[in-house]
Amino acid sequence: MQKINRNVVLALLSLTSLVFLLFQLCYYKFYLSQKNGAAFSKVRGSQSGQDSTRWHVVRKFLGLISSHNIPVYLIDPLILGLVDKDIEQIRSSPDGPSPECKYFCAPRDFTTFALLDKTWKHDVGLFRTAEKMGFQWLKIINKDPRLDGMDDLSGMEIPLHYIFKLASHAIHLVVFYERSGNFLWHGPLRLKQHMDRKFVPFRKLHFGRYPGAYEKPELLLVSIDDLKVQIPKNPSSFLEEMSHSRFLECRYREARAFFQLYPDDASVDAVEFRKKAKSLLHLAALTLNNLGVKFWLSSGTCLGWYRQCNVIPHSKDVDLGIFIRDYKADIIPAFQKAGLPLKHKFGKVEDSLELSFQGEDDVKLDIFFFYEEDDHIWNGGTQAKSGKKFKYLFPKFTLCWTEFVELKVHVPCETLQYVEANYGPEWKVPVKTWDWKSSPSNVQDNGVWPIDEWDNVIQIY
Repeated sequence: MQKINRNVVLALLSLTSLVFLLFQLCYYKFYLSQKNGAAFSKVRGSQSGQDSTRWHVVRKFLGLISSHNIPVYLIDPLILGLVDKDIEQIRSSPDGPSPECKYFCAPRDFTTFALLDKTWKHDVGLFRTAEKMGFQWLKIINKDPRLDGMDDLSGMEIPLHYIFKLASHAIHLVVFYERSGNFLWHGPLRLKQHMDRKFVPFRKLHFGRYPGAYEKPELLLVSIDDLKVQIPKNPSSFLEEMSHSRFLECRYREARAFFQLYPDDASVDAVEFRKKAKSLLHLAALTLNNLGVKFWLSSGTCLGWYRQCNVIPHSKDVDLGIFIRDYKADIIPAFQKAGLPLKHKFGKVEDSLELSFQGEDDVKLDIFFFYEEDDHIWNGGTQAKSGKKFKYLFPKFTLCWTEFVELKVHVPCETLQYVEANYGPEWKVPVKTWDWKSSPSNVQDNGVWPIDEWDNVIQIY
């Protein structure tokens, strides 16, 4: 009797184990596969283990931030480049374009997402949950440059980057901040001394080598490899923007030192001029941006930004530079339509073109067109009464974004060389008497316009 009971018990245990195993298989097949998407088994079956790991880490990260109601969007250049090739199919297909794991399984060390600072309070609960899910994480903070102009707040630090690592893959979360110029900014990734420099291969990161400036993107919710994710609505435009996103901060510390030596002009006339110059610069930027013409702060306006983070009050004009390759015949009509009549037009498209528009009262807008040679860049000048031509030589330069008078604008990245070329080694010392024909360090005589061309190359209104 005792032996029979033992066999019955063993049979019942075996039966129970079999039923539990069948239940687990059914639960996985009919519940988890639907919850996580068909790609869970598809990715494992059709890709290598490493490829599958990338997809699983991204899926876990999206689940993590979703559980804390944190809106992020994909900015990974490699994945967006792949997505852009299939964007129409992705937009039209709610379940994604491919039965295979094509995007998130692509070989890479990181997947990069963006987070808008104002959409999350940086709650520590996220990191506790991340650790429970197996993530290791790293937080990179630094000083808030938006407060550098305020002595009492300039030491405040803000989160700039987060790294979440799981297995052999990592998520790079870039924090974007809204600036007063109505654009988005992210900071550089600079590790503190105590941080583990081997945590991930930091040099391979796509964001963080330098600060970046971006327009606010319009986002699109799509399904990629059976994962719901937000992406920039126009990936190709974002990728183009990314390639020219480098941002230079105004040098507030140096500006404060400058004003200690040379107290700022706070007279009524100076305040009024700066107000008009700011308004004129905003109108000029709007006009040129609408035309798709790239420009930068030049001459005295660039010097004011670099030296004192403000408009030079005795300059009496706003100076912009444009590469001649970006010239459009619509520029003059567009400014006139904006309420800025043409004051003079010197030179021609092929040589030494220069435009001047009349702003409010006596404030004018000068636009200088720059010509590229093999080893330098130059812009021209013309003396109206004599027809004499002048040439101003600059070392070659690239363009970076900055923020100036609450506006996102370009400046030469190599600003010091640009300023020194124009104003010499003593550029830090204010000069109120300036002769554009002889004062600049980089000016050269460039001949005389033929008299029979004067009607075309010297036009004064």
